[in-house]
Amino acid sequence: MESSDASERKWACVAVSNLIQNDPSTRRLLQGKNIVGALITRLTDSEEEVIVEAAGSLRNLCIDGGYDICAEMYNKNILVPWKTFIPKISNTLAQYLESPATAPENAQNLVYDFADNVITTLWCLSETSNKALNAINEIHLVPFLMSFLAAREKIPLAPVTAAGTYLKFVQMNKVAKVLYSAHCLYVLTDDNYPAISDVRADAGYISCLLDIVRSTEGPNGKAKEIPDVRTTTLNVLCSGILRNLSPLPPPSAASFVDIDKDIVLPLLQPSHEPQIKKLSLKNTPKSDHKTTEEKDLERLEATLRTVQLALEILTGACATLPDPENDIPEKSGEDGEDDEGEDDDEGEGEDEMDEADTEMLDDASPTNAASTSFLPTLVEPLLALVHPTSLSFPPLAAPSPHPPTTSALSAIHISALECLNNLFLSLATNPNPSVSADHAAGRKVWDVLWAALAAVGTETTGLGQERRQEIWNIAVGVLWGVGNVWKGSLVPSEEQVKVLIQLCDVTSDEAIQVKCIGTLECLAQHPQSIDGNKLISQYLLSILPSNGTPSPAGTEPLIQALSALIDIYSDEGLPYDVNFRQGRYLARLASSVDEVKKAVRGIDRRKQGGRDLRRRAEEVRDNLVAFIQYRKDLGL
Repeated sequence: MESSDASERKWACVAVSNLIQNDPSTRRLLQGKNIVGALITRLTDSEEEVIVEAAGSLRNLCIDGGYDICAEMYNKNILVPWKTFIPKISNTLAQYLESPATAPENAQNLVYDFADNVITTLWCLSETSNKALNAINEIHLVPFLMSFLAAREKIPLAPVTAAGTYLKFVQMNKVAKVLYSAHCLYVLTDDNYPAISDVRADAGYISCLLDIVRSTEGPNGKAKEIPDVRTTTLNVLCSGILRNLSPLPPPSAASFVDIDKDIVLPLLQPSHEPQIKKLSLKNTPKSDHKTTEEKDLERLEATLRTVQLALEILTGACATLPDPENDIPEKSGEDGEDDEGEDDDEGEGEDEMDEADTEMLDDASPTNAASTSFLPTLVEPLLALVHPTSLSFPPLAAPSPHPPTTSALSAIHISALECLNNLFLSLATNPNPSVSADHAAGRKVWDVLWAALAAVGTETTGLGQERRQEIWNIAVGVLWGVGNVWKGSLVPSEEQVKVLIQLCDVTSDEAIQVKCIGTLECLAQHPQSIDGNKLISQYLLSILPSNGTPSPAGTEPLIQALSALIDIYSDEGLPYDVNFRQGRYLARLASSVDEVKKAVRGIDRRKQGGRDLRRRAEEVRDNLVAFIQYRKDLGL
C-alpha cells in the first residue's frame, strides 16, 4: 500500500477485500497491523483507482467487522476524506444524467461502485454511536440520497438500491453474514429527527417516495411482467421511509395512502422450501459460473430479505400502543408501612420510561380503534411465515447446506413472530368484540403457533441453534397475547402447559418468565378444564414465598404469579374454583403476605424500570390483601 507503484497500491487494496471475506481471523490480524489507518491514508491517494479500491475495502471491513471496525474508522477520522467524495459524486451524477456522452470517462464507475462504497460505509458508521450519527447528520445526506432515487429510471436499479443499502450483521456459525435489505435513507430516518426534518422540508422528496411506492413500472419505465425482487425491495424501503416520516406535513397526497395495509401487507409472501442438492465449495475454486440451484437460492434469499424488511416495517405498524408516559414523582411517606428505612426522595423527578409497560397487557393505555381495525387481517399471512422449513435452522449435528438461505428464513420467522406479538398486544389492549367472540379462530391460531413451535423443537443448545431459542422467547409473548384475546376459550393441553412451565423454570430472563406465567394464567381460566387449572395453579403457588423463605423466582415473576392467582379465582362460581377450596389455597396465600410485602419493599426505584415495577407491585400487594379478606368473608 505504500509502494511508489500505483498499480501495486491498488492491488494491495483489492487483496484486503479478498483476504477478509468471511475470515474473521485474517481480518483481526490485518486490523492489528493498522489496516484501517493504511486504507484511510489511501483515500487521499494521487491515483483515483487506488482511492476507489481503498473505499471498497473499507466498506467490506465495515460489513465483516461490524461495530469495532466502524468505531475505529470513526476515531481515525474517516469522515474527513469521506465528506469530499459526496459533492464529487453528486456533480458527476448530474453531468452523467444530463449528457452521458460528455460525462467523464470513469463516470459510471464513480457513480455506481464508488457511491455504493461511500454510502454503505456512512450507514455503518451511523450505527456505531450517537457521535458518529451526529457527525453524519451534519453532512446532510438527504439531498445526495434522494438524487439517486429521483434518477431511478435513468440508471440501473442496482445502484439505486445500493446507493442507500443498509446492512445488518447476523452471526451464523461465527461467520458474519451480511443482509442487504434496506436503504440508507430508511435507516437515517429511523427515529433520527435531523434526517426526518430534511426530508419533510422538501415536498418533492415525499412526492418522489410516493411515486416509487405506487409505481408498477420497471426500472426503465417499461411495464413489468414479472416483478424484479430489487424493484419490490425498493418499494418496501420507500414505504418504510414514509412510515418513518409520518405524520407527513400537509398537504400531501401520501396522507391518503394506508402504507401498512395497502403497500406493506401485499408484499408478505409465504416462504417456499427450494429443492436443492448438496452444495459444497470444497475441492474446487469458486467460479463465476453458478449452478441452477445456486442461482435459485440467490433469488430466493433476495426475496426472503425483502419479506423480512416488510415484516420489520409492519412490526412497527402493529405496535399501535402509545409510548408509556413519563413517571410522575411520588410523594414520600404515602405508604409508611411498606417503605421502612427507604429514602423515597432518591431518584425523585427522574424522567424514566417503563419498558415493561408494553409487556403488561392489563396496564397499557387504550388505543385508537380505527388504527387497529385492519390488524385481524394480518394474522393469516403472518402465521404462514412462522412455520419453519427444513432449511430454517442448521441441523443439530451439521452445518446448513446453504447458510445464507437458513439465515434469511430464520430471520423471517423471528420477524413474523415479533409482528404477531405487537399485533396481539394491540388487540388485547383495544379489544375487538367480533375477534374475541370467534373462538374457533382463536383455537386455530393457537394450534398453528404450537405446530410451528413443535417443528422448531426444544433442542435449543449447541452451535448455530441460537435462533431456535430466540423464536421460543418471542413466541411465548405471542401466546400470551393470543391467550388474552381469547381468554377462557383455549383448552389447557397438559403437554403445552408442561412446556411453558419448563421454559419458565430454565430461563433466567424475568421478562420471559412473566410471559410464561401470563400465558398459563390465560389457560387456567378455561372454565371446564379443572385438571388443567389445578396443574397451573399448583405451579403458580410454588413461586410464592413460604415459611419465611423468599420466592424461588425473581420479584417480577412473583408479582405476575400473584396477579394471576387473584384473577383466576376472582369468581368463586366457576367450575374450577373447587381447586381453590380443596387445595386450601387461601391459607397458602395468607401465609405469603409478609414475605410479599418484604419483596415489594426491596424493589429499587432507582434502577431502570424500578419505579413502575414498584408501583405495579404495590398494587398487586394491596389486591392480594383485599382478595384474601374477600375469600375469607365468603366462608367457602
